[in-house]
Amino acid sequence: MTILALETSCDETGVAILRRRNGDSASELLASEVASQIAAHEKYGGIVPEIASRNHLIYAPRLLNLAASSANIGLSEIDAFAGTSGPGLASSLMIGASIAKGLAIGFGKPYLAINHLEGHLLSPFFGREQIQRNVSLIASGGHTMSIFVRGLSDYQLIGQTVDDAAGEAFDKVAKMLGLGYPGGPEIEKHARNGDPNRFDLPRSMLDSENFSFSGLKTAVRYSLPKLKGDFLADLCASFQQAIIDVLVSKTIAAAQKYRVNLVTVSGGVSCNQELRRQLGEACVHGGFDFKNAEPWLCTDNAAMIAFAASLRLRAGFQSRVTEEIDPNLALAR
Repeated sequence: MTILALETSCDETGVAILRRRNGDSASELLASEVASQIAAHEKYGGIVPEIASRNHLIYAPRLLNLAASSANIGLSEIDAFAGTSGPGLASSLMIGASIAKGLAIGFGKPYLAINHLEGHLLSPFFGREQIQRNVSLIASGGHTMSIFVRGLSDYQLIGQTVDDAAGEAFDKVAKMLGLGYPGGPEIEKHARNGDPNRFDLPRSMLDSENFSFSGLKTAVRYSLPKLKGDFLADLCASFQQAIIDVLVSKTIAAAQKYRVNLVTVSGGVSCNQELRRQLGEACVHGGFDFKNAEPWLCTDNAAMIAFAASLRLRAGFQSRVTEEIDPNLALAR
């Protein structure tokens, strides 16, 4: 079974081809191509939807041909086509989903509409056939949520952000500090040489299963006019630690409440090495196994969409080609 997937939920354009042979417990990634638009959006300090969708139209056909060539496979040999159907930017989602639908119709093959967040959620298990019961933290530029995972397509939302996502807070604070875009890697770089205890920044909603980072961002904004001298590294370290404290404490609390043996983490913010280290240590201390997605699977890519599609197809799921994209598509309720 060979699946081709497209991911165009935001500003990265991704095309991947994944194969799972009958009887195999692991899948083989034949090709994964990603075109980044960071340079196109950097001067604006964030994503411009019109520019993103325009670039998807340029990159997607090129990556489609490149992926097929890298996998040494013809499109007629693909068994199913998948596209991200949400959540994300409507003008971006439309591009990848429309291409996947067109290919499915043209070659008479199944189509699968995949939730972008499910791609992240399952990415720590990439290549494996079984999805273990776990509590998962998804932390990215647009989303911060904890999910109780019983198995494939059986998800329960534990908590989510009520305002800014963790990655969004990183981007906005980095912009305040005059750092580059995206903000997460920039703040992490400066934080390595900083004192995380120098600035007393808020940890919001610690008594709730939901997340909030807007107040933390505002606290940084109000602090900046009062700061003098060499404070950048310490402020970055203090800000980063405030986010990590919230993510780690809530994830461990959820794992204890739902009595799981495994904690997983995925999404772009999970590339942060300090978050991985501290969450991993907290899991060891709490008696939980810990599994994180590989860094190359944490940022937006089509390989995770192909993997989710392969599991769904094997479980008997398919989608109608008339199914519309949904920019606000929920993963679980």
